[in-house]
Amino acid sequence: MKNTFTFVVYTTVVIVVMRLEDEIKQVKFANDYQRAMLNIMFTANWLEVGVSQLLKKYDMSSQQYNVLRILRGSRPNPLNLLDIQERMMDKMSNATRLVEKLRQKGLLTRIQCPTNRRKVEIEITDKGMEVLKELDPAMDQNDQLLATKLTTDEVKLLGDMLDRLRD
Repeated sequence: MKNTFTFVVYTTVVIVVMRLEDEIKQVKFANDYQRAMLNIMFTANWLEVGVSQLLKKYDMSSQQYNVLRILRGSRPNPLNLLDIQERMMDKMSNATRLVEKLRQKGLLTRIQCPTNRRKVEIEITDKGMEVLKELDPAMDQNDQLLATKLTTDEVKLLGDMLDRLRD
């Protein structure tokens, strides 16, 4: 007769949550609203740093990346500078300067409108599309960070709450 052994392995998963208080070394806030506001600002900066690190290899800022994504979304239709500014996530960005830097890199073109000399049409180039195509998997992987931290329902709720905050 054979001896049979059964092994039971217990594992414990420990999730470490870095609270705002620990991150900024502040233990007391005026109220929960102040804590929430600071937490939103801190987290936005934390996310921005992650994106900036991905874009660093391409010598591109997150604002430049945003311009390229806007132009990709409008393709094949060109946009003017005002259209781009209205769609940008960072409304304080200098869109003229961003567009010029991207033009110098060959990632977009600026063409003066033949019917209205004051209007400039801006389009993403094939090179710009290639850069975005190369960046897409890394950016998608970065977006999946939320999936490791929050459930689908929590992500939906978070998005809805942030929309409501800006309303």
